[in-house]
Amino acid sequence: MRGIYTPVTQIRRQVFVEIAKAAFEGAPAATLEEIPYRIIPGEVPTYRDSVFKERAIIGERVRLGLGLPVRGAGEQGSITGDLDLARLNEKFYEGPLVNVIPFACNACEEKAYMVTDQCQGCLAHPCVSVCPVKAISIVNGRSQIDKSKCIKCGRCKDACPYSAIVKAERPCAAACGVDAIESDYLGRASINHDKCVSCGQCLVSCPFAAIADKSQIFQLVEALKAPGEVIAAIAPSFVGQFGPMATPERVKKALLDLGFSGVYEVAIGADLGAVEEAHHYAHKVATGEEPYFATSCCPSWSVMAKRDFPTVAPYVSSALTPMVATARIVKKEHPDAQVVFVGPCAAKKLEAARRSVRSDVDFVITFEELMGMFVAKGIEFGENEPVEMTDATSGGRGYAVAGGVADAIGNCIRELYPELEVKIDRAEGLKNCKKMLALAKAGKRNGYLMEGMACPGGCVAGAGTILPIPKAATAVKQFQEAAKEKSPTQSAYHEADE
Repeated sequence: MRGIYTPVTQIRRQVFVEIAKAAFEGAPAATLEEIPYRIIPGEVPTYRDSVFKERAIIGERVRLGLGLPVRGAGEQGSITGDLDLARLNEKFYEGPLVNVIPFACNACEEKAYMVTDQCQGCLAHPCVSVCPVKAISIVNGRSQIDKSKCIKCGRCKDACPYSAIVKAERPCAAACGVDAIESDYLGRASINHDKCVSCGQCLVSCPFAAIADKSQIFQLVEALKAPGEVIAAIAPSFVGQFGPMATPERVKKALLDLGFSGVYEVAIGADLGAVEEAHHYAHKVATGEEPYFATSCCPSWSVMAKRDFPTVAPYVSSALTPMVATARIVKKEHPDAQVVFVGPCAAKKLEAARRSVRSDVDFVITFEELMGMFVAKGIEFGENEPVEMTDATSGGRGYAVAGGVADAIGNCIRELYPELEVKIDRAEGLKNCKKMLALAKAGKRNGYLMEGMACPGGCVAGAGTILPIPKAATAVKQFQEAAKEKSPTQSAYHEADE
């Protein structure tokens, strides 16, 4: 549903704006308690059957927006009862990251096959013939499925010549590439966090606003208000996300107006990684020392690959992700600064919480959360003066779209090792990533560089994005074309690193 402004989109953004506004104004807890009443005013429900339920759901989204744990309908307490835990000017994170608000869930049927009005009551009725459990019968000339018998194999759907039988599936489960969506005792969606890789595709696919990830907006605003440097490291997929007036240079100025003391492109970290991984491919894979090599800049893909394919895990890149590489550049140049990764991805919040990364990345917020901060501060892109962005290369900026990582690394290999033939495979969406890894495990990807992206379309399709995916991809391409240098080998940061 990215790029479509729905009531769910409105709810998410209103919550971010209200939290950011309260944080900037130093409002007391009582102001946060009022947020559900400001978003859902009056006595008449706006979206559901009860205004009280609507406010309760908004209240839980506020808690998640503050970084606090979600509660069930049977748990008593105010929204901000444990706010003292989260009132910090540093990272506050307590898992799990992605949460279902139980009483907001519609308890959709997990999977079902249904006969639609398109059924023609045909003479052949192949649906009846192929059903292995005799769950389909003809009633009043039309096919009818007995759900008590149906084993949900889908053969009837495949056999129908009119496509009159459809598969109905929970949107959150359909979007999950690791089958982490299960059901609780009331049939509501629940997340198996042993399977979940926090890609966030479920939260942007739920039409009932029942799934949300925890935010660090509140703590970040506290840090911006405190003494000291806070520097933004912004992912290359940011272009176009904040509207047609929000050019890269105007976005940088808007970040400075929010209180950030500096802005770096994360694409400079991608440039460094592309060159490092090109050398690795040439020295390890091309020589036959390692069978293949998988990129690691997408945390959800990397976690899934290492967890579910242990024989493949040793060949997942150990190079710093662009986020971490850029953060370390910032820390080197500004040792006392707090670094904020601004990106499209929910899973980066989890990556930054790892013990090995925490000292480098202090906060992670998404583009949608950042937009809430811009709105809270009344920042208008058409009114600010542009500030030149850091120069990253076209290759590093291309990491934002599916295929861009492999393209950048492959081009570096061809440039640095022209005698080598580069084999590349890539997959987007975790289900397709699994298929690629299965081929690698079976020995059918030897000699390959493999790129995996959890989100279909790449980072421009992350759970924290705003723009429709095709428009975002076009904006990234234009941003690449505007780069002064094309190859990651030409990066000034690469030269400095050497």
